[in-house]
Amino acid sequence: MSKPGRGPSVEPRRRQFLLLAWLATAGVVTARSAELQVVEGEAWREIAAAQHRMTSDVAAHRGTIVDRNGVSLAVSRASYRVSVAPSELVDAEAARDLLVRALGLTDAAAIAYTDPDDPWHVIPGRFEPAVAELLGRVRGIHLERVLERLYPHGEIARAVLGRVLDGSGSGGIEQTFDEALRGHSGRQITARNSDGQAIPGGVVVLQEPVAGANVRLTLDLDLQEIAYGALVDAVKTTGARGGDILVSDPSTGEILALASVAGDGVEMGSAVNTPYEPGSTLKPFTVAAILSTGAGTLADEVDTEGGTWVVGGRALHDVSDHGTVTLAEALRVSSNVGIAKAAAALTPRAQFENLRDFGFGVPTGIELPGEVAGTLRRPGRWSSRSQASLAIGYEVSVTPVQMAMAYGALANGGLLMEPHLMASVSGPGGASTWIEPRVVRRAAPETVTRSLSRILVDVVDGEGGTGSQARMSSFEVAGKSGTSWAYVPSEGYRPGRYFASFVGYFPAEDPQLVIFVKLDSPDGEYYGGATAAPVTRATMEAVLATRQAPVDRAALLKVVRASSPPDSDLPGVRFASLHVDGVPPEELPGRLRDVVVDGVPDMVALPDLAGLPARVAARRLHAMGFRVRWDGQGNVAGTQPAAGSVLFPGDTVLLRSGRGAG
Repeated sequence: MSKPGRGPSVEPRRRQFLLLAWLATAGVVTARSAELQVVEGEAWREIAAAQHRMTSDVAAHRGTIVDRNGVSLAVSRASYRVSVAPSELVDAEAARDLLVRALGLTDAAAIAYTDPDDPWHVIPGRFEPAVAELLGRVRGIHLERVLERLYPHGEIARAVLGRVLDGSGSGGIEQTFDEALRGHSGRQITARNSDGQAIPGGVVVLQEPVAGANVRLTLDLDLQEIAYGALVDAVKTTGARGGDILVSDPSTGEILALASVAGDGVEMGSAVNTPYEPGSTLKPFTVAAILSTGAGTLADEVDTEGGTWVVGGRALHDVSDHGTVTLAEALRVSSNVGIAKAAAALTPRAQFENLRDFGFGVPTGIELPGEVAGTLRRPGRWSSRSQASLAIGYEVSVTPVQMAMAYGALANGGLLMEPHLMASVSGPGGASTWIEPRVVRRAAPETVTRSLSRILVDVVDGEGGTGSQARMSSFEVAGKSGTSWAYVPSEGYRPGRYFASFVGYFPAEDPQLVIFVKLDSPDGEYYGGATAAPVTRATMEAVLATRQAPVDRAALLKVVRASSPPDSDLPGVRFASLHVDGVPPEELPGRLRDVVVDGVPDMVALPDLAGLPARVAARRLHAMGFRVRWDGQGNVAGTQPAAGSVLFPGDTVLLRSGRGAG
């Protein structure tokens, strides 16, 4: 008898199991489908839509930086990158013709860029905004808007201006006022096809960008170019490692020109971030402390000890033996021994506070990043020879900006002004906020500064004065030269390396400009009076030869008239124009009626400057009394008006470059 089989009872159970598995799977799938479509549907629809659109920032137009006269120093320009996707072109031949007309391409180049064998072509270069009107809606041609930062005058004032890197300001004014200049980005959505390419005309702006504010500086472009050129020439002539020059208005603290260059002419920021020991240019402030505190008078006599005096174990030396001199004479001939011995009458606290009152040892607050305070140690940290060292400009380090502001206080009657580079800032709506001059403190009584100014005039004009090479024939200049050992923190004082400097202001009777010049380690002759003072004089003469320079010519003329005999010939007075300030030519005395600028008559033919570096061309035009504008980079391709045009000095000449910024 056979054993019964199990097949019939097992098969139904297997079918039931499979049915249940299928039902469970279908339930899971159905549940998941319901979850995807109902619960998560909105999120997935957003993801799907996002694959066909791209949200991106729209860069804001960065604000313009202009000089005090409104001349553009830094501007933003919109341009476009153009790319071609040949497979997307509806009519390749029409697209080629359009590329030739809109971009100036050759026929061969247009054919290459529309070659269907290549998926994508980027056309080299940047193109003007007008191409957007011609190419913006052509399928297969893609445009990318690019904002470029341009500096129309090349390297002039670049250390002051800074630059823009990755959309943010780096260094100079660009960094200090980056938040105001950059504005606020907008937002846009760009539709894309299944291949991820932008669909022509598929751009929707969600939020318009807000342009940045415009910043007006106190700099005068003409004066900046003059100062920069004079400094570069001096560095080359003397073989110096570099130098600084600063021109300011003593009554307001406005910085009219500021340049620091290395030996190769590249601009730096050393005027605010590299302090130095000033040497003899600090002596007037020592004398100011003596007079202000009543510790002595200008008539007090001091024995210069034959030119050598030992104090605190250190010997101080004079260049020559001056014998017994008054304090005023000690300052005029720059006697180290005389000034140091006279300073012994001061208490350490009075000496320290006087230097601090003139702004040494603290930042000035100038609107440039990286400013340092210099070094002015408190009396508790002085050694037995510190008082004598400080009196003659050692054991203290200052920046060129600090020194210029301190001399500005001597020039304006004793008020220390806060330096400033920004004149105003104006928003997109046009409203402007102007920066008012700010007095930091009274550094010295007016009677003291007047007395010091007369001595500083003798330094320049008097017999044996150390600043005679800053002398001008028509105006009295007050100033002081300085020569100090170059100190390197890691190595100490370096034999054979000196800082040669000169600070002056003119006209001494009613100062309008303070000019600071410093040269780092000039070869050969290294005294400040021999190397830096001539740069000051050259700058002052060039200022007078520039019609639009920020000086009050009527006030200068009054100074000349007051200091000259009636009907004098007044040789050497060199104004760029006699038809300003409301003074009729017939009222001008003597040769002032026939003044010319460097031998150039009132009207002059514009020279042919084609092929010259723009900087060289600009300097030549400035020397002839013209204002200059520059619209690009590289060498000069031509001028507007054209070469040969007859113009008046003071007219503006546009230099056109042979190479744009693209």
